[in-house]
Amino acid sequence: MQIARHTVVSVDYTLTDDAGTVLDTSRGAEPLDYIHGAGQIVPGLERALDGRAAGDTVRVRVEPADGYGPRDDGLVHRARREQFGDQAPEVGMRVQADGPDGTAVLTIVAVDGDDVTLDGNHPLAGVPLTFEVTIVGVRAGTPQEIEHGHAHGPGDDHH
Repeated sequence: MQIARHTVVSVDYTLTDDAGTVLDTSRGAEPLDYIHGAGQIVPGLERALDGRAAGDTVRVRVEPADGYGPRDDGLVHRARREQFGDQAPEVGMRVQADGPDGTAVLTIVAVDGDDVTLDGNHPLAGVPLTFEVTIVGVRAGTPQEIEHGHAHGPGDDHH
């Protein structure tokens, strides 16, 4: 079966940046399962996998526009330490904040005295990405998977 919209795809992957640094991998763990065409993986990778089949290996470089998007300096905000209440802000900490477009997840990227810098960009925004992918399996998605928007386990178990 070929990868197409509403198929459940299982992949083993390794993600690297231009320096060859491994950013993420499923190798040595469980394969990643996703529903093709449901926006669950970055668009550039999804397009590269379209029409492929189990056993295929793909290496694809994805530019930021087709990955996690370009960096947006407008998503970098400043806050005061006291806004965190009893929780001491630390670099790398992720926090939720309510804004005009709903809830956003921000990462603390700097703490300087009472000033805290938060970044709403995805950590890989602006980064060209290289994916090395082996397609482990492809099957038709069940009506329940399509309705729920995620792949279920054996016996259509999604819990």
